[in-house]
Amino acid sequence: MSQVVVITGGNSGIGKALAVRYGQAGAKIVLTGRNLSRLAEVKQILTGMGVDHLAIQADAASEEDNERVVANTIEKYGRIDTLICNAGITMRALFEELDLSVFKQVIDINFWGTVFICKAALPHILESKGSIIGISSINGHRGTPARSAYTASKYAMEGFFESLRTEVMKRGVHILVVSPGFTGTNIRNSALTASGASQGTSPRDEGKMMTAETVADKVFKAHKKKKRDLVLTFQGKLAVFLNKWIPGIVDNIVYNTMAKEPDSPFK
Repeated sequence: MSQVVVITGGNSGIGKALAVRYGQAGAKIVLTGRNLSRLAEVKQILTGMGVDHLAIQADAASEEDNERVVANTIEKYGRIDTLICNAGITMRALFEELDLSVFKQVIDINFWGTVFICKAALPHILESKGSIIGISSINGHRGTPARSAYTASKYAMEGFFESLRTEVMKRGVHILVVSPGFTGTNIRNSALTASGASQGTSPRDEGKMMTAETVADKVFKAHKKKKRDLVLTFQGKLAVFLNKWIPGIVDNIVYNTMAKEPDSPFK
């Protein structure tokens, strides 16, 4: 029986790459996203591959939308084997200048979006003894300046999944938390500024980053091996290791690194 894989934020970046990778492996794919045109693009790709799929326009921050995603999935396929919580947004602004509505928006999408879809899907994951995969970030291990809301959302995700994993680990459910390093996606282009406007351009060289396709392949392989955690890129692994042992020194390293970004908020 083909696995049924639900991917939130599956219309671009890592989510899109995951839809293709799992589709290649024969899974039935359910993908969600707010942008209809991007959903249509991924839908066309999956159709061309001959992948059985369902694309649903949904807002990750909406509890009702997440419940509808699960209901539609069960109506069409009758089961959920893997849930990949990927929908997310970032921001770039000093906290002192950040409109709190922007902070709330990031938390609502990244953290509450994860909680909502997990709550709705968990009974079906328990029934199938399936997997939940959370796409977190190195920011879930090490905070960075001018990304306070994003960092808070990812730390919250990490804690949520650690707790949930312990609750269900004796019931046949596998939970993998993935922390990609810098990945070449459009997440920095669409990052929110202090006022909530889209940043528009990335402050980093996207071409030198790990590709979304590489991330998707590594996630797929870690899932097959039922790994607990996956930290990606040498820089990401180094940041997690050093922050555990010399956090004070890492504070300065991170500050200096971020201060060198084009249009850095540090004056």
